[in-house]
Amino acid sequence: MIFITAKFAVRPEHAEAWPEISRAFTEATRAEDGCLWFDWSRSLDDPNEYVLVEAFRDGEAGGAHVGSAHFKAAQAELPPYLASTPRIVSQEVDQADWSELGEMQVD
Repeated sequence: MIFITAKFAVRPEHAEAWPEISRAFTEATRAEDGCLWFDWSRSLDDPNEYVLVEAFRDGEAGGAHVGSAHFKAAQAELPPYLASTPRIVSQEVDQADWSELGEMQVD
């Protein structure tokens, strides 16, 4: 699985609207065959920062995502709403889904 976390610093005047601004890209990505998840969260420390956690089945699915029409549209449409270039961590991991956090087991 390709596991990606990216931080998006959104311009303050667009921070409240970011979920709607990114909605078409989010929905199209979630509909991709190889997308396992594509989830946005808002930082508790910085209200202008959104964190994207995404995963793709494998490198082929990740490549299809980056080559998609909606990705290319997002490359053109989203940067004007951002305060800086997003920061990313992208790794291939030997998993296919989330694992349980055993240290906080709920019975």
